[in-house]
Amino acid sequence: MDQVAVVGAGLIGRAWAMVFARAGVPVRLWDKAPGVAEASLGLIAERLADLHAAGLVTEAPAAIAARISAAPTLADCVAGATHVQENGPERLAPKQELFAELDRLCGPEVVLASSTSGIPASEFTGNLAGRGRCLVAHPVNPPYLVPLVELVGAPWTDPAVVARTRALMDRVGQVPVVALKETRGFVLNRLQAALVAEAFRMVRDGVMSVEDVDACVKDGLGLRWSFMGPFETIDLNAPGGVADYAERFGPLMGGITEEQTPFDYDAATVERVAEVRRAALPLDAIEDRSGWRDRRLMALIAHKKGQAG
Repeated sequence: MDQVAVVGAGLIGRAWAMVFARAGVPVRLWDKAPGVAEASLGLIAERLADLHAAGLVTEAPAAIAARISAAPTLADCVAGATHVQENGPERLAPKQELFAELDRLCGPEVVLASSTSGIPASEFTGNLAGRGRCLVAHPVNPPYLVPLVELVGAPWTDPAVVARTRALMDRVGQVPVVALKETRGFVLNRLQAALVAEAFRMVRDGVMSVEDVDACVKDGLGLRWSFMGPFETIDLNAPGGVADYAERFGPLMGGITEEQTPFDYDAATVERVAEVRRAALPLDAIEDRSGWRDRRLMALIAHKKGQAG
């Protein structure tokens, strides 16, 4: 049986531990900060109970949690692992140091995957002896509920490593997608960046309020996008499919993109949006609201599973 090492026991690391454990895979969890990995086991047990209550896992939460153990050292964490999922700081130097240590500790057959949100694997694996077994496996937060995983190799990543990682992600219930080359921010973030930047611009330019921009997505685009991607969406939005859509709406949509200059997240606009959000949700309530988000995601996932096809 595969054994997975999860390095870093923060929000993403804990979520990854649940992903693997609920699929029957033993997990060792380690964090550089003393006591964090041990404390995370209780948080994981709580989330597993929520999943069980939502009907998203049928196995007893305690049985799933029993597959996850906290390791006292990084060496203990990766011992016997066939796959390492790294969730360290989103900074280049620490990631370079951590991958150098992982490359030293792990045998050549062990895949080293990073959950980084935007640092290409080529920037932190280039000097490693085992650089061919390294890649990015970028999840969506929280990965135990949102299954997409972007697999992005460096120019030197062995294609067999990408294929092996894709097979593992399939097996544990994730939805892996493969980037054919590195690009800044990866694909998911680039799609998100375009929408978020335009949302800020609409507020900055006085076109619409913060609340109404959010409504455009949650009560508009997001309803379709929860079960269809952008290409399928436009394919169904014109009688003749994509080609018909492009003929009908291409001039309008293309003209809009010509107006979409880079957005620099200016302080005044960010402050304006932050003020509205803090009036709606005080900072000390964010954790509770995140729990609400996760429960709503559970309900949506349960619905999608029931309506599959």
